[in-house]
Amino acid sequence: MNEHDTPFAELPVEEQLFRMRHSAAHVLAEAVLEMFPEAKYAIGPPVDNGFYYDFDLPRPLNPDDLVALEARMRVSVERNLPIRGEQIPKAQAREVFKDQPYKLELIEGITDDTVGYFRHGEFQDLCRGGHTETTGQLGAFALDRVAGAYWRGDEKNAMLQRVYGLLFPTAEALDAYRVTREEAEKRDHRRLGRELDLFHLDPISPGSPFFHPKGTVLYNELTEYMRSLYTEYGYSEVITPQVFSAELFKTSGHYQNFKDDMYMLEIDEQEFGLKPMNCPGHCALFRSGHYSYRDLPLRFAEFTRLHRNERSGVLHGMTRVRSFSQDDSHIYCTPDQVEHEIRSVFAMAKRIYEELGLGLPVIRLATRPEKYAGEIPDWDVAEQQLGDSVRSVGYEYTLAPGEGAFYGPKVEFHFRDAIGRSWQLGTLQIDVAMPTRFGLQYTGADGEDHTPHMLHRAILGSLERFIGVYVEHTAGHFPLWLAPVQAVVVPIADRHVEYAQQVRSMLREKGLRVEVDDSNERMGAKIRRAQLQRVPYMLVVGDREQEAEAAAVRDGTGADLGAIPVFQIIDRMVDERDSRAIYAGAPHEQA
Repeated sequence: MNEHDTPFAELPVEEQLFRMRHSAAHVLAEAVLEMFPEAKYAIGPPVDNGFYYDFDLPRPLNPDDLVALEARMRVSVERNLPIRGEQIPKAQAREVFKDQPYKLELIEGITDDTVGYFRHGEFQDLCRGGHTETTGQLGAFALDRVAGAYWRGDEKNAMLQRVYGLLFPTAEALDAYRVTREEAEKRDHRRLGRELDLFHLDPISPGSPFFHPKGTVLYNELTEYMRSLYTEYGYSEVITPQVFSAELFKTSGHYQNFKDDMYMLEIDEQEFGLKPMNCPGHCALFRSGHYSYRDLPLRFAEFTRLHRNERSGVLHGMTRVRSFSQDDSHIYCTPDQVEHEIRSVFAMAKRIYEELGLGLPVIRLATRPEKYAGEIPDWDVAEQQLGDSVRSVGYEYTLAPGEGAFYGPKVEFHFRDAIGRSWQLGTLQIDVAMPTRFGLQYTGADGEDHTPHMLHRAILGSLERFIGVYVEHTAGHFPLWLAPVQAVVVPIADRHVEYAQQVRSMLREKGLRVEVDDSNERMGAKIRRAQLQRVPYMLVVGDREQEAEAAAVRDGTGADLGAIPVFQIIDRMVDERDSRAIYAGAPHEQA
């Protein structure tokens, strides 16, 4: 197995980095086996930002162990040992790894007669390959942390210790990543969710967020914003049941392709399921009516709860949950309406992302997966149609081969947040299976029955996930129209509380969300608290402001805007709210 036909220095940068990280995982395993000769080692792949390796060890690792292991790794780097690989018979591999149960299990799962075998120095590993030429070509690395990981991701298997490492081509790149990660930790939506009193998660209902009053304001403002656009773009909001017979999901194909991720239950000795998505219910809704071509396009939208049985190991705050809602829609149209509907979805998505301060999306086109429903020619047509539509509206796209939904190809909308991380938000899919599986029909201009085309569309995606991402993107500094509390009135002394309450009432009459901080703390402490809560405006009132029917205004950054008459404050805030100005009161924090 000679993978060094092309000199390492001449490989593409991405391939070099992959090999650096992969080789670093081997060097880490070498160091662990030197420190713990009785250790059992499992797998060690390269990952985004570095590498990891899983170990079965006689005791838990501590921070001092990571320092010692990293030092051992650097010795291996300094030795600049050649990394060599070959294919060996499975019988030989069993002998080499006879004392390594995890390697033996991997060998038994390989269908070929030979397996990949790599070594450097005295270290040997079972591996497919993809390495540097020597251990001296690893770049800049640092061991990062230890976490628990079930063998093969199955909670029924042994819990191993996973050692994570960071690796970048240069020390400067490694330092830059650490700075970015530190900023990401400050923005972590789970921490900010509690600090800003928006939401929290609790083990009593894993993967199901509790929205606090302030978080519910944010949630409702987003849904009402989408509803306001539904009227403009011709969507009809519907409500479908939470629980369906398993027969519905068998018809849609979800039972065959998605059942492991569903909550199934028995009712009256029949199998039912909590809906994990709205499309089967929308197909049943369409099937219940009688439509002609004049009724199309028909655009059903829905916000009701969805439930997916995500494994506990993949749950992560608001960005991976079990109970959620989507700004979900399914569009039924004639063949000659498909292009217009796709363009309309792009126009709507562009508008929404701009008004939320997210900028232009990056597009990926996910194509037919290994498990799919429908016919290949229909897939080919749909993939071509999506790709042509993306270009027709002025975007380019990258391919994501095999990552489409089982019922059709999809366009994914990705964006980079304030610290450079990429997130997927919305999707647009052409369904090549469900209209036929449900027997959906409309009467055409020729008086004959025809099968409608079906598009799946979400722009924010999961509202829970979007809120988690948006909290981190903005660091909690929401635009005024989304801010749970839009202003806090701060009386300087007790005698100013009554006037502060009058100011609050005047602003509330215009639909603004305003509070009065009449605590006994000093004014500076009140202003600081409002800043920490990311309140866009602080209105300080004392004797002079009361006499002038004004307030001394500070924005979310603490900048003093001076004394402004209350009626002008109202005009300013109402205009800012209604125009959905982005980060006006508290400018967006850029990393």
